Amino acid sequence: MAAKFDYTLDFKTLDFRQRPELYRIGRGEQGVLSVEPYKGEILPHWRFRTPEMARESSGKIFALYERYKANGDFVGMDMARKFLQMGYTRARRYANHPGGRKYAPGTREILPFQEDPAKAGAVLIFRKKWDEVKADPEYQRLATEHRQRYG
Repeated sequence: MAAKFDYTLDFKTLDFRQRPELYRIGRGEQGVLSVEPYKGEILPHWRFRTPEMARESSGKIFALYERYKANGDFVGMDMARKFLQMGYTRARRYANHPGGRKYAPGTREILPFQEDPAKAGAVLIFRKKWDEVKADPEYQRLATEHRQRYG
């Protein structure tokens, strides 16, 4: 079982490029908006509301993934993977719910699905890039090594 993401760390001052041993993969998108300097490098490129935005965004994020990979920077690779995953989940929400609002205001009641075919294209674009990262043998090898070494 994967180690839980450690939310007790001082994310305001911690540089995970310098301290990769403190990074925990966690589940899904955990920590995606906390881990620096990667958040600052990737977030400005993250757009998901339309297929055009998704194509440009996922391409830029994937290029960052490739740069991190070339530098042997697993934490950067995993953060790019998390942003691609988050692009998929947010694009899915906007494709299913106009304006991205999943819940009725002030409740936990899920609003009815109203599939927007124009926005659904963004979902597929992010999914393809996310799947490409997950299937990358180098990503898989480094993820296994990171978990074995650090938890």
